[in-house]
Amino acid sequence: MPNPRLAARYAKSILGLAIEKSQLEEVYKDMVLLQETCKSSRDFVNLLRSPIIKADKKGKILDAILGGKISALTNAFIKLLLVKEREGNLPEIATAFIDQYKVQKDIQVVKLTTAVPIDDSVKQAILQKVSQGNGHTSQQIELDTDVREEIIGGFILEIGDRMIDTSVAHELHEIKKQFENNDFIYKIR
Repeated sequence: MPNPRLAARYAKSILGLAIEKSQLEEVYKDMVLLQETCKSSRDFVNLLRSPIIKADKKGKILDAILGGKISALTNAFIKLLLVKEREGNLPEIATAFIDQYKVQKDIQVVKLTTAVPIDDSVKQAILQKVSQGNGHTSQQIELDTDVREEIIGGFILEIGDRMIDTSVAHELHEIKKQFENNDFIYKIR
């Protein structure tokens, strides 16, 4: 069962240790690799969360999968998780670490959802507009794009806790609400 508080604590500890040992970038790359592995392989996540498979067996499997691909610090951290029986939280810990890393490096993530894929010139224009309206000149901006056909057209832009929804699906929903409220029918007494 996901435990965001536990994941945040473990992520904070490995982040602090990575900064102390001057290995922040290596550990970040390792956590991105772990996150991608967890997202691409449901079997991998099921292995981590399985109460049937013993920790030493999980350790050998993880060594076989990740051996030589991750740093010694990340490997030692995973071994610690195995000893503490927290390996099932590794996907959440990796995500929490990446989020904390971006806060540490002052990187703002901007999520853009469109109905169809967009080209690089549009992405650059959006990044430029966001950076102009941001006010933080030193802050880096990372654009995360997503394609969802169900929004029909337009886009949804999420910047921190703000959301700009100009999708056709949103507009149709708003029109539907107006008709349900009878905003277009005069009240006759």
